[in-house]
Amino acid sequence: MSSFEDRAKSFENKFAHDAEMQFKAEARRNKLLALWAAGLLGKSEDEAAAYVTEVIKADFEEAGDEDVFRKLAKDLVGHADEATIRSKMANYLVEAKAQLMTEI
Repeated sequence: MSSFEDRAKSFENKFAHDAEMQFKAEARRNKLLALWAAGLLGKSEDEAAAYVTEVIKADFEEAGDEDVFRKLAKDLVGHADEATIRSKMANYLVEAKAQLMTEI
C-alpha cells in the first residue's frame, strides 16, 4: 500500500470511530435525559426504565435532536420549559461524552 492509501484508510477509520462515538454519546445522553425527566414526572424505577426506551425510540424518528426534544417537551409540560430541556440536553451530552472517555 502506498502512503496515500494508508493515510486514506486512516482517515476512514477515524471517521467511522468518531461516528460511532457520537452515536454512543447521543444514546447515553438520551438515557440520562430520560432518567432526569422520569424523576420530574415521579415515575417508579420500572416506569423510568420503560421511559428510557421510549425516549431512545423517539430519537429514531428523524435525524438530529428535535425528535427527542419534542418528546420531552410534550411529556414535561408543567415540569420543565424549553430552555431547561435544551440546557439539560447540552449538559448531558457533555456528561455522556466524559463517561465514554473514562470507559475507553
